[in-house]
Amino acid sequence: MTRIAYLLTQDRGGPVDVTVRLAAFLARGGADVRVFGPTPARGADLLDGLHHELVVTDKEDLGAARRARAAIRAWRPDVVHAQDRRAGLVIAGLRGGARPALVQTYHGVPDDVAEPWFRGDRGAAGPSPYTRTVLAADAVVARVLDRTIVPAEAMGEFLRRRLKVPATRVVHIGNCVEPALPDPPRGPVRHLVFAGLLVERKGILDLLAALARPGVLPPDARLTVVGDGPQRAEAELAAQAPPLAGRVTFLGFRPDVPALLAAADALVLPSSMEQQPLVVAEAMAAGKPVLATATGGVPDMVGDRSFLVPPGDVTALAGGLRALFAEPDPGRIGRRFAERAHTLYHPQACARRHTALYERLARARTRTPATNRS
Repeated sequence: MTRIAYLLTQDRGGPVDVTVRLAAFLARGGADVRVFGPTPARGADLLDGLHHELVVTDKEDLGAARRARAAIRAWRPDVVHAQDRRAGLVIAGLRGGARPALVQTYHGVPDDVAEPWFRGDRGAAGPSPYTRTVLAADAVVARVLDRTIVPAEAMGEFLRRRLKVPATRVVHIGNCVEPALPDPPRGPVRHLVFAGLLVERKGILDLLAALARPGVLPPDARLTVVGDGPQRAEAELAAQAPPLAGRVTFLGFRPDVPALLAAADALVLPSSMEQQPLVVAEAMAAGKPVLATATGGVPDMVGDRSFLVPPGDVTALAGGLRALFAEPDPGRIGRRFAERAHTLYHPQACARRHTALYERLARARTRTPATNRS
């Protein structure tokens, strides 16, 4: 049986949620799995008996990285799978000798990478020198590890074209979400949910500006904001002015996002950059229409451009909101999304593809003499 060690250095966010679900699903199927990292803020109960507590809070904390590698080595896994950028740096240090197969999932680029530069548009403004240094390190790590998984093919293209990662080291496997009982809206969309970090790239201020445009927000419509971050105070201030006053609720970080989505009519996610946002897949699984920006892998996720708008375009976002509120049959859209989510993001499909990769890499490591391993 292939032994799989997952490494996390964060306790919340999409990479953590994906890891928890994947590890729990594989374990229920009989796989030998261990998750190394801090206690997840969401879904920790799913890892009962599978979790090894360790903390690596800074990429420059070499002692913590050494302790993490020692704990992983002591468990003697066949495959080690890093699920965030810092974790990838840590497992890169496992090279040499009779080592396990090394895998990472590349969940996203740094915050100041803009969509035009990401796509490779000619003349597009690039990120800061610091971010370029981070991306250069990402490229090195991707060449060291055996495989880098990308949830969206757009990210695979970025790694191959911009970071020059060999195509043979990149594999596309979509994220997974817990199956949900679809509950499409029964009437017009009136309760929107935004779920994500309150940071610039998630577009919360764009969303509030679009909702405040004349004629956008129906009298009986409202918005629930799930998440926290540095833009929360500014967003709360913007929501105090008419016509938003009293119609926007800020919940902060919540571990029950699927339940909050189930209670809403639709999700809106106006990010300037995404890869394959987990909350979009969760909303689709719940049978909810999604209004989002056409960035990264989002168009491939929804498979329908009816409610996609350009990132950073508040006027287009306002138009998309008007159309969403006016949609005569949002339940039809929700049912179609639920069917698509069941096909693409069910844990069984995700686990099957991960397991096939793990077993293939583990067999390759077994066949390779230790003296020739790099």
